Amino acid sequence: MSDVIDRPILEKEASAKSRLRIIDCDVHPSLHARSDLNPFLARRWQEHLKTYGDHLRTPYIGTTPYPRSSPLIARRDAWPPTGGPPGSDLDFMRKQHLDPLDVEFGILQVLDLFIFSQQNLEFGAAIQRAVNDWQLAHWTSREPRLKASILVGQDDTEAAIAEIERCAKVGQYIQINVSPRANEPLGRRRYWPIYARAQELDLPLGIHVGGYGGHAPTGGGWPSFYVEEHQSNAHSVSAQLTSLVLEGIPERFPRLKIVFIEGGFGWIPSTTWRMDRHFEHFRDEVPHLKRRPSEYVKEHFWFTTQPIDEPDEAKHLRSLIDWVGVDRLLFSSDYPHWDFDDPRFAFKTPLSETERAKIFNGNARALYKL
Repeated sequence: MSDVIDRPILEKEASAKSRLRIIDCDVHPSLHARSDLNPFLARRWQEHLKTYGDHLRTPYIGTTPYPRSSPLIARRDAWPPTGGPPGSDLDFMRKQHLDPLDVEFGILQVLDLFIFSQQNLEFGAAIQRAVNDWQLAHWTSREPRLKASILVGQDDTEAAIAEIERCAKVGQYIQINVSPRANEPLGRRRYWPIYARAQELDLPLGIHVGGYGGHAPTGGGWPSFYVEEHQSNAHSVSAQLTSLVLEGIPERFPRLKIVFIEGGFGWIPSTTWRMDRHFEHFRDEVPHLKRRPSEYVKEHFWFTTQPIDEPDEAKHLRSLIDWVGVDRLLFSSDYPHWDFDDPRFAFKTPLSETERAKIFNGNARALYKL
């Protein structure tokens, strides 16, 4: 009799244990207000922000160049009932995202132009430091499923190294984040000390789309519409992958792990094919490269899946996954943004259970040592 009573409970427990849990590599927390940073900012910088505000490296100084297609680029249903912007309420994030989608770990990616794109680099470094402390105080200390990244402004290399060292001593961060829209291509020598320290600390280098380095976001200049600016994210990460590979970063730092975040992955085959083709013609110009560019890409780089590519025919997405490599892909939702990818529906092409386990959990677990 007891077997009959207990069997449904046992089956439910077995089902829960066997269900694939999600590691989401792109979750965006937001400040409820900029005053949230005051406990982590020196009085000088609190007064600076209040008196002078932002001075961003864009033609518009204190704002983004283009209006977003919805407020704060967020889902309409992501506004917390308690007030504040999407991503600012931990309890609501638990209710709407972490719990229903069974997120085992969510990696925080803090986005705000005033973090990465300050013309005043000293002020920018102070903001980055405050945000790094805010992540621990407001998020990861209250929710163990969430993991923080060290945000640094790569264009002040000395300050970036100091912040990496400070946060590494705390030991609660799982990667180092820089912006792809930097003052110079990321393969340049000025940024090498950051890569050297990331390699020594065995922390992956995350490159999340966004930021402004003072340059137009496209090779053709400043676009007219938000849809063009949004499209240019793929161009930016493609250019930075090219710079990192051809400048020899994987050759010089062979244990450095580099993750491109929120750039999708549909652009990777054509970019690497062109690099390989040009390498055959100009390899004497880059003698520091010992192998074809595509080989470095397949061994040293990872790519988060959002925004997932959705070709008309599922077999084309399957071909793309096969070429990039299942081992190189990390699931990301981009919660709470408007182009959020729901893990239940994101891949509109067949995946084996082994492939699903790698993309949605195993690859990130191994990379970030979770």
